[in-house]
Amino acid sequence: MINRVFLFVIDGMGVGEAPDASKYQHAGVNTLAHLADRAGDLHLPTLESLGLGHVTNAKGLRQMAQPHACFGRLAFCSTEVDSLTGNWEIAGCVYTSDRPVYAERFPDSIITEIDRIFGRNVLGNTAAFGPEVLHRYGKQSISHAAPIIWTDGRRSCHIAAHERVLRIEELYQHCREARKSLKETTGLIRIVAHPLEGEAAAIRFKPARRDFAIEPPHQTMLDVLNRASQILIGVGKIGDLFSGRGLTRSTPVTSWSAAFDEVKGMLTKVPRGLIYAGLDLFHTGPHETAASLTEFDGRLPELLEQLRPGDLFILTGDHGRDMSRTPYLPTREYVPLLVTGPKLSQGVNLGTRSSAADLAQTIVEVLRGAPLPVGDSFIDALQAG
Repeated sequence: MINRVFLFVIDGMGVGEAPDASKYQHAGVNTLAHLADRAGDLHLPTLESLGLGHVTNAKGLRQMAQPHACFGRLAFCSTEVDSLTGNWEIAGCVYTSDRPVYAERFPDSIITEIDRIFGRNVLGNTAAFGPEVLHRYGKQSISHAAPIIWTDGRRSCHIAAHERVLRIEELYQHCREARKSLKETTGLIRIVAHPLEGEAAAIRFKPARRDFAIEPPHQTMLDVLNRASQILIGVGKIGDLFSGRGLTRSTPVTSWSAAFDEVKGMLTKVPRGLIYAGLDLFHTGPHETAASLTEFDGRLPELLEQLRPGDLFILTGDHGRDMSRTPYLPTREYVPLLVTGPKLSQGVNLGTRSSAADLAQTIVEVLRGAPLPVGDSFIDALQAG
């Protein structure tokens, strides 16, 4: 009987274009393969042992004959491509919308409202990945005492301000107000606050990001398992992505390694339930990203070796982030599905799942919650036999 589930979601961990990638102008994307093309062969022996080489072709990744985990791929049915709706679908809430997206910039009406809320004019208004925005607008943001705004190419709005320009709590309050003001008329689903620190020549993100998002429009596995009296802990930005709904406790962290340490510490403290962690390993540079993945891979045995009978460990992603594309934004891809635990099946190909909601349905079933209306459980394939 499974009593405890550890779910790791790596932001941007794509393994190849989804069937509908062309609808998003994402044909040919493959995050891990194109990362390896730029950084050199990937060295990820732990993930290889779990079966990662069976779900994507990337230089350096080996396809192990007898993986220690069950493996497969998840597709997404949600119409958006971002961490918010990716994690919602992983949790069993499929989000669809025909509202407009902000592929290149926000219209003047949105910028005018944000200027009003912040009491000053903003800079930027472009489609970009966060570190790229800092490089382009960081110094000007300090000299002009102006926040920076950018789109992820879809329906999330990112706003950054140096602590010299706005106190962190002011930034949070303004972003919270902007979400309330804009969500009905614009279709924006998330305002992300990014506090900045450092001198003008070395401005950087302060590890205090907050996501102010709308709530999932349908029930999730967190709602179901909360009603089943399970312990539910969100680590990293998971709490913000679900507006805290259903969680027993939310633990913000400053980095992926801090998230890993938090989860590792829970191995001896949390006896049952779901520990759900979001990990940010991807950077703008290929070598930095490859190094983070290598470090994560090297640390993973620290957790896997402490799993006990009744534990289930799952690793997946929420979308792709193919650095061969400009701007460097989320991409419509399959994500890996690696599942392991003591006394569970090994080396079983779980196939390509048509919806990430299959993962939620599986977690709900093993933790004895009521079935979700979407998703097909694959628990039978995990039971050794």
